[in-house]
Amino acid sequence: MKQIAIAYAATLFVLSVITFLLYGFDKRRARIDGRRIPEKTLQLFALFGGWPGALCGQQYFRHKTKKASFQITFWLCVILHIAAIAGFFYVMSGIN
Repeated sequence: MKQIAIAYAATLFVLSVITFLLYGFDKRRARIDGRRIPEKTLQLFALFGGWPGALCGQQYFRHKTKKASFQITFWLCVILHIAAIAGFFYVMSGIN
């Protein structure tokens, strides 16, 4: 169980760093009218574990913080991710 938790934490860290960088890249592209990263991609990275990096990226780059529909979807992704992980660890704790 400890190895699974460590692997999860490492994965969460890597996805968070990538997601943070994606927010910065998207903000930069928004400023120069370049090709943007689809919102769906940003949300999927948040859902799969990059939500801490997404939250930091939103605040640091001041990006996607005022768009209500994006924020609603983002927080639903966070809730779904936490619920899925909590459920997984709950089930795994009963297996021994």
